[in-house]
Amino acid sequence: MSNSPLRIMIGYDCRQPISLNVLQYSIYTNSSKPVAITPLVLDQLPLERQGLTPFTYSRFLVPYLCNYEGWALFLDLDMLAVCDIAEIFALADDRYSVMVSKNVKQFEWSSLMLFNCAKCKVLTPKYIEKADRLHCIDWAKPEEIGGIPGKYNHLVGYDAPREDASLIHYTQGVPAFPETKDSEHAKLWMEYHVKGNSAQPWTTLMGNSVHAKELNGKRVPKYTVEQPNEKQAS
Repeated sequence: MSNSPLRIMIGYDCRQPISLNVLQYSIYTNSSKPVAITPLVLDQLPLERQGLTPFTYSRFLVPYLCNYEGWALFLDLDMLAVCDIAEIFALADDRYSVMVSKNVKQFEWSSLMLFNCAKCKVLTPKYIEKADRLHCIDWAKPEEIGGIPGKYNHLVGYDAPREDASLIHYTQGVPAFPETKDSEHAKLWMEYHVKGNSAQPWTTLMGNSVHAKELNGKRVPKYTVEQPNEKQAS
């Protein structure tokens, strides 16, 4: 592995940006190495095909977007990384074209894929636009598909409950919805949601900065007591 940030691409769905925010937050707060996270926004990609979600097929563009170089990880949007994401990259084995968790339902194999991009040159935009059985990884030979432990793609609602799940996949919906608020590991997801979508009070962040000023015994933003002069404003 190189010294570059770990490349992680996440399927994006504009209908639930909250899921992206929580997953990203869980990744970079637990990672021991720098990460480069890229949401796969369909309108920005050389692909029109979509299915149940906008990223149903765009996930297979990861090697192409990496110029078929190095290793890169794809993750579904509805996940939570409670582990050091570097643990997954540490499993990279050059014998394989792609590595997935095989002890889950096969239609979920492609929800987490660690790509050996140089060995996935078949995955061009043109091929992805038309190919069948992409999610069954038929584009790679069976011996080219490596395994990743199931704890790194624990399927809530399908797999037997486990406390040691490292990467949790809320396959039937993240706990943001009333319908899934009581799912396995729902409380954990909500904890990351609260932290990842919050901020400390303004006075904690800015009160001691040059952008604050004293007013009636309180620290307030300068603009509330100072107006830019006409020269500055112009």
